[in-house]
Amino acid sequence: MKARILIVEDEEKLRRVLSLQLESAGYEVVLAGSAEDGLKLAERSNLILTDLRLPAMDGMALLEAMQRQNARIPVIVMTAFGTVEIAVEAMKKGAADFLPKPFSLDHLMAVVRKALEVQSLREENVLLKEELGRRYQFENIVGYGARMQEILGAVSRVAPSRTTVLLCGESGVGKDLIARAIHHHSPRAAQPFVKINCTAIPENLMESELFGYEKGAFTGAVTAKPGKFEQADGGTVFLDEIGDVPTGVQVKLLRILQEREFERLGSNKTKQIDVRVIAATNVDLRRALEEGNFREDLYYRLNVFPITIPPLRERSEDIPVLADYFLRKFARETGSAVGGMSEEAQRKLVSYHWPGNVRELENVIERSLLYAAGTVLQPDDVRLDHAPRRATNGTPASGNGHGDFLPEGVSLDEHERQLIREALKRAAGNKSQAARLLGLSRNALRYRLSQMGLE
Repeated sequence: MKARILIVEDEEKLRRVLSLQLESAGYEVVLAGSAEDGLKLAERSNLILTDLRLPAMDGMALLEAMQRQNARIPVIVMTAFGTVEIAVEAMKKGAADFLPKPFSLDHLMAVVRKALEVQSLREENVLLKEELGRRYQFENIVGYGARMQEILGAVSRVAPSRTTVLLCGESGVGKDLIARAIHHHSPRAAQPFVKINCTAIPENLMESELFGYEKGAFTGAVTAKPGKFEQADGGTVFLDEIGDVPTGVQVKLLRILQEREFERLGSNKTKQIDVRVIAATNVDLRRALEEGNFREDLYYRLNVFPITIPPLRERSEDIPVLADYFLRKFARETGSAVGGMSEEAQRKLVSYHWPGNVRELENVIERSLLYAAGTVLQPDDVRLDHAPRRATNGTPASGNGHGDFLPEGVSLDEHERQLIREALKRAAGNKSQAARLLGLSRNALRYRLSQMGLE
């Protein structure tokens, strides 16, 4: 849409020159010979260009009236009696910019473009904030089944406090969304929300990333740098995949939870910090405790208010609602003509085992829309990832005969050793990636390697 510019100028010749210039640049122009006429036309305009010397009500009075009527519309004032004092007064009263006469048409266009760009950024910022607000309202976390309603009730109870929360659940169930909802509905909502993916940070960099460092703390530390916790001061830190934090860093995390203080790497100065901690894990931390990979005191500090988010296969009643939500979302974003899905397509989705949970469902719906030819999603349009079914409750994932347990003549220890070697081979030696292939935390894999002498 063309930007609509209102010109308020009592000199007809200048009005005409300004109008021709702006129209030639692609803007829609509306003209007014007085401030009173300008006020009547202002509401439907994107920008106002006004003279300060006008009959009856002058441009400064128009500026003040516009601030009361709609402060979002930028106003550029122009006058032949330009002084620094007048410019300062106009800017104090809300003017977007100031043009002293005479001015070149090139200067005019530069000022107009700048004012419209700033206004566009401000409106975009407002829309983004409103969208974030809508996204993390409880009613927009899709889940109408009894188990999800129980979780949302727990979120509602814990959000207003500063209690530490531990979110448990498989990858893709929505732990990030729940963490953001807790923050958004807390007294810290206006403060930073800092997410830390513990798996993505190399072990040798984790301490400096989390707690910062001083100049000269290590080779390459040419300046001091605050860590993630300092960046989140007053807000919330979300520690995703907490099970992958090395034991050395766990001690410092425990101190933050207990004493609310820490030191940067290379510093003896203690810093106080006010953060709420939300942690998440997709592994069994109790098993990590037994293996000695996770500190018991840290576990109990984190496990103050645990919330376990069930996998999608255990809340199949939410699958049709979630699928419809994602369908409408991607149809709107891509301009797709698909407006719904058939009952057969819904049944196909419900019967699938969803190893990737809600994240996988979202990806499947986005992909399926690209295959859809009509206005209703059909079963053939739904393209699922037919990966091997994940083993649960000790039940083998697939197989035939004795192969479901151990290969003939191979001990359990040797079989485990072979699996770990194969995972490391496929991951090209990357322990974090190999751990994910095996369904372990990085610390659990490191423990097994040391026990087997494979380190």
